[in-house]
Parts: sequence; C-alpha cells; structure tokens
Amino acid sequence: MDLMAALRARGGVAMRRDLLKAGVGAWQLRTAARRGGVVVPFRGVVSLVGAPPEFAEACRHGGVLTCISAAPHHGLWQLHPASELHLVRGNGLPRDGVVLHRGASLPPLPGRPVAALADVLVHVLRCRPAEEALVMVQCAVVRGDTTVDFLRRRLPGNRNGRAREVLDFVCPKADSLLEPLAAMHFKQAGIAFVEHVELPGVGEVDFVGERFLIVELDGKTHFEPRAIKRDRRRDNTSVAGGFTVLRYFYEDVVHHPEAMVAEVQAAIRAHRARERLDK
Repeated sequence: MDLMAALRARGGVAMRRDLLKAGVGAWQLRTAARRGGVVVPFRGVVSLVGAPPEFAEACRHGGVLTCISAAPHHGLWQLHPASELHLVRGNGLPRDGVVLHRGASLPPLPGRPVAALADVLVHVLRCRPAEEALVMVQCAVVRGDTTVDFLRRRLPGNRNGRAREVLDFVCPKADSLLEPLAAMHFKQAGIAFVEHVELPGVGEVDFVGERFLIVELDGKTHFEPRAIKRDRRRDNTSVAGGFTVLRYFYEDVVHHPEAMVAEVQAAIRAHRARERLDK
C-alpha cells in the first residue's frame, strides 16, 4: 500500500505499527522522511508535512481529540483556543499536559483522530467554564447538528447538573453567540430580562427589563450602512415610547461582560431612583 495514501486516509497521521499492519512496506517508512513530504514528529508516529500537529499528539498518546481540542475540527465557535490537549483514551491513564476524558459513546470521525460531535459537546459541558461550553453548544444547535433535548438526555444524574444548567441558556432563535452569552451574564448578576420581545413600531428587540430598559446586541451585520440607519430609527422610536436603549457589541459581551452588566445595573438603579422621587 502507498504510504501517502495510507496517511491521507488517516487524517495525515498514523502510528508506524498501524501502517505496517495496513500493508505499507517497511522500506517506504525507512526512506519516506529522506524523500520528503513525510516527517516523524514523535517516535513511532508518522505524519504528512502540514498535517495538524494536534493529530500527531493524539496519535502519540493513543487517543482522539475531544472537548475544546476537537472544537476547531467540528467548526464550533470558541471564546478561547485550547491551552491543553483534551483526549479520549481507552485506558484513561494520566499523561503530562493532557486532559483525559472517559466515556466516548460514538466512533470518532472517519479518517481523523477526532471524537464525534455529540461526545465533544458532552465533554465540553462537563469540563469547560459555562461561558465556553454555551458558545460551542449554541453553534451546534443553530447549525442544526444537535438539539438541547438530545444533549440533556446524554447528561443524566446529579453530577451533570451544572452541565444541564448551561443548556437552559441555549437559544435556537439566536444566530450568534451574543444573545445566549449575555442572557447568562444577566441571570448570574440577578438581572431579570425577557428575551425576543416584539414592540409596536419597533419590531423584535433582544431584551426588555424592568418594563423600561431595552438591551440590543449588535453583531457584525449591524455595521452595514443600512443596518446602522435602521437601528438608529428603531432606537428613536423606542425612546419616544418611553424606553431607555443600551447597545452592546461583541467585545462588550465576550471580553468585558462585567462592565456591560455594571452599566445595565446602573441604568436600573437610576430608573428606580427617579421613580421614588416622582412619588
């Protein structure tokens, strides 16, 4: 069997012993690095030049990528790149610099050392901070790759209680990570909002709280000239109707949520103070 073809069929990386079992000649393996196109990143691991280095790491440890390490290979949204290698391994023996996950219920992706999406999401929900897990699950649900009910059934028992709480914030209607992430931050701060409220003359707004405060979250589509004009007109109509409008952007929701929450809380306190003075 041709070495290059065998490697391409395995995502670009394989153990030397597995290649020999597949019929690749020992002479091909001995001379491949000299002929170019193939490297040996670790003892016993053979890789095509340009193959993802995390594939070689997974192969080296005898596992498959999962959790946040597998997210890019499923095209999932991420707040932060993986700083550690997350793997599913059969024997679960510890490895330095590797976070091990147990209990993959589905076969990995064909030809790649990457866990199936369902297992990746379950591991993310159990392992990562709530904000990171929510963003990845939201992406998969919006794309139609999975459902909240399906994931909830995969997370039974008390030990998965925190993971199921994250699922409560997933919003199939939201086409970005901003709305569910902001909703999580607001709830954690004790701020009560109603999501996706239809207002006469304005249309649907992202959040309404305290019957006076509108919070809108602006993704990249809101920066187009027509969208800017539309949003300004919506804001004017909202203010004329007695509402206060606050708008936040990606960097506010993702990188500075504390400042966003503090500003919302300040607006609510100011409104309540005015109400007391009017009495």
